[in-house]
Amino acid sequence: MNSHEDDKPFTVPIADTSFETYNFDPPPYSVETTKRQLKQLFRDMTTIRRMELAADGLYKQKKIRGFCHLSTGQEAVAVGIEHGITREDKLITAYRSHGNTLMRGGTIRSILGELLGRRDGISYGKGGSMHMYTNSFFGGNGIVGASVPLGTGIALAQQYEETGNITINLYGDGAANQGQVHEAFNMAKLWNLPVIFGCENNQYGMGTSTERASASTEYYKRGQYIPGMKVDGMDVLAVLAAVRHGREWVKAGNGPLLYEYATYRFAGHSMSDPGIAYRGREELKQQRSNDPISNLQSKLVDWEIMTQDEARTIDKEVRAMVKREVEAAEQMPEPEPRWDILFEDIYVRGSEPKQRRGRTVDESVF
Repeated sequence: MNSHEDDKPFTVPIADTSFETYNFDPPPYSVETTKRQLKQLFRDMTTIRRMELAADGLYKQKKIRGFCHLSTGQEAVAVGIEHGITREDKLITAYRSHGNTLMRGGTIRSILGELLGRRDGISYGKGGSMHMYTNSFFGGNGIVGASVPLGTGIALAQQYEETGNITINLYGDGAANQGQVHEAFNMAKLWNLPVIFGCENNQYGMGTSTERASASTEYYKRGQYIPGMKVDGMDVLAVLAAVRHGREWVKAGNGPLLYEYATYRFAGHSMSDPGIAYRGREELKQQRSNDPISNLQSKLVDWEIMTQDEARTIDKEVRAMVKREVEAAEQMPEPEPRWDILFEDIYVRGSEPKQRRGRTVDESVF
């Protein structure tokens, strides 16, 4: 297959059950793509999965300590969103952020290095699982719901500066009942900000099901005065089509949208949660049969985009690459216990004051 054929646009279908709307017209039930992009979607999701499984292994070896929230099962959301926006658009999310970090330009090595607390980690080993950043990516935020007003402010800055770009503002179903989330909705609609809010509904807030936590689980309707859409978050093509469609609508000056990505996490809430005390093994087995990576692989084989052998080859290549990155991350040095490193990046580099207060009122660091 030559390069020209790989880059030739064509249209593929999307299931007619992919979208449910609220005061909003859905995108077409097809999406324009290329063979190269379809293969990249598969590779990207496979890479996130293998990276998360590597983190799982490192945690169980007690090389990663503290909090660690994995996104196995939710790869289609991060990958579909990234392929539907540009690098000039902004994205902010909550703490299940490793996949978003990778898709926004972080490297496997820097992400795993951060989880290991190493100096060459993406946040210099001082942020950990929940605090990772790249250009146009504002984290990874550890406080439930707190990223939503921050993302609203980012969208306000885009509007003020007339950038012509949008903000993707993600949060989980566990944050959907937060007051600050609804306050942010109000401001965004009042000022018609260029933002797509997105509830990443993986069915459980920690160990509490959505039905037990929310009087209404139709999260895409909970913007009230904000149009909304529920998207099949286990289908990367549905996510891609939805985000492309919403981006153009928001860019046209129509104000915010509220998306709900219906997805599922295969692992527990965090590494300390086995994930089986509040849901049965049969439920997990059924949900795993709806794996977003397997779903896409089956379609690509049916459409003769790639063969089963090619899919296995990609997975093998990704496994080997992630293994190399793990080994490199483990060789990174730890941050040195020095004051200048401890206080680094509190201020913009070059603007630091001559002295900073230390651990007590009387202690100063020069």
